[in-house]
Amino acid sequence: MSKIKMPIDSVKWVSLDNVEANDYNPNSVAKTELKLLQTSILADGYTQPIVTFYDNDKNKYVIVDGFHRYTCCKINKDINSMCNNKIPVVVIEKDINDRMASTVRHNRARGKHSVTGMSDMVFKMLDNGMSDTEICKELGMEAEEIVRLKHLTGFSKLFANVEYRKAWETDKQLRIRKEHRDGNDKKEN
Repeated sequence: MSKIKMPIDSVKWVSLDNVEANDYNPNSVAKTELKLLQTSILADGYTQPIVTFYDNDKNKYVIVDGFHRYTCCKINKDINSMCNNKIPVVVIEKDINDRMASTVRHNRARGKHSVTGMSDMVFKMLDNGMSDTEICKELGMEAEEIVRLKHLTGFSKLFANVEYRKAWETDKQLRIRKEHRDGNDKKEN
């Protein structure tokens, strides 16, 4: 069996001006998910390169996968500045039918988050002391989504030994808030 050339071995930073979208990608992303992708790139940087094909006739890199990562750099001034108007790309050398198939494989292979898995993760984040607001910001969720996910996990486990309060907080969230308040009291004295 021959060894396959791995595109990831040759990541390069290319000017946005030298990259263009393909004309066949069936994938679309809602504004909320695009905003989350922008948050992700700002927080973590680019963790995956954009998959491209180099078109000699156009003298451009044509996107096979990663259009939304490309778009984030193009429309978000902070990301564009952070990346010096460049995006990380890898190049595959395939004919048009193979590129179209590759686009679909990339899109479909991402999978979806299960409700139970998301609920368990939100529970763990709450238990680790994150606030609802922080979770909403970091995960690109609305407050109502967090509430629904809390109820799926056995939300009551978070408050097993907590006196009822209007603002439902875990023991760890209460400790963090108290430490923060105590730290501010010391600064004022």
